[in-house]
Amino acid sequence: MLDLLFQNIDFLIDVVLAFITMSLGLNLSNKDFSNIISFPGSLTIGLIAQMVLLPLSALILMMMSDLAPAIKVGFIIISLCPGGVTSNLVSFLLKGNVALSISLTVVNGILCMFTLPFLVNLALDYFINQSTVIELPVLQTIEHIALVTIVPAIIGVLINSKLPAIAEKIKPILKYLLPALLLLIFGIKFLAPVDKGGIHISSSELWEQGLWVLLLNFSGMFLGYILGSFYTISLQNKVTIMVEVGLQNTALALLVSGNILKNADMQKPAM
Repeated sequence: MLDLLFQNIDFLIDVVLAFITMSLGLNLSNKDFSNIISFPGSLTIGLIAQMVLLPLSALILMMMSDLAPAIKVGFIIISLCPGGVTSNLVSFLLKGNVALSISLTVVNGILCMFTLPFLVNLALDYFINQSTVIELPVLQTIEHIALVTIVPAIIGVLINSKLPAIAEKIKPILKYLLPALLLLIFGIKFLAPVDKGGIHISSSELWEQGLWVLLLNFSGMFLGYILGSFYTISLQNKVTIMVEVGLQNTALALLVSGNILKNADMQKPAM
């Protein structure tokens, strides 16, 4: 049973993430997304904070640290990945702008397919003096993002608008059940044997890398809030940008560092 679970852990993560996005869609209407199109300032600020300020912050932090070169590249990789579905969930729990959060996730997810290979190669060359061709399957990645974010969100919005009574009944259940399942699955990923797809991190590595992980998260959140303060956007949107910049798509980071670069050490900052 455990072997079957370990073998399908990545698929199960995607399924749970998709259901989380659908549950978020239950709290949205078409008006929420039309407002973002009408007022794109918050989306632009979020993209700048996510795609420019956060990677620069990661680069500066890694230049200051004495971590192993592969670990430093892992930090750069996670900073280049867009905010994932988890950031959408946290924005909802903090009463942020969920429509803006989902929009940032989708747009960042598409843009990073072109920026990530180039910038990761620069990081490899700078920290390890190694250049590796990284080719993300563009169409498959777009399909993956759509299946985990766009499609479930649309389904949630449709259920909310067409079947509001059903939406109200399942909202409270999904709100607590799905995050618990997601936490369980990531826990299994964390504890599973290395030969079963797990990522072994020693207690010393947790302490060594934990400080830099927190610095990266909080610096991203701080920069997102400061940038938002320069413009006349609502506090709700500032909070949303903070969360979106501070929380990254660990699944994509694990794909690049593990499946493509095949380096276990580079996966550790993401975990």
